[in-house]
Amino acid sequence: MFGFTKVKLEKSLVDRISRFSEIAGYSSPEEFITHALEKELAQLEDADSEEEIKKRLQGLGYMS
Repeated sequence: MFGFTKVKLEKSLVDRISRFSEIAGYSSPEEFITHALEKELAQLEDADSEEEIKKRLQGLGYMS
């Protein structure tokens, strides 16, 4: 598909995403995922330095 990238996710995660996206009123699981990623990225983009980004990612458990 032009303009899109496929990402592989575990089935259990996809099932959870589908369930919660419907409950939250999103039009699709893809819309929910896009919103969640945009929200997380916006928090990181507010960082003043690469070091602050690393600290935030560590705080979220994405880096050790």
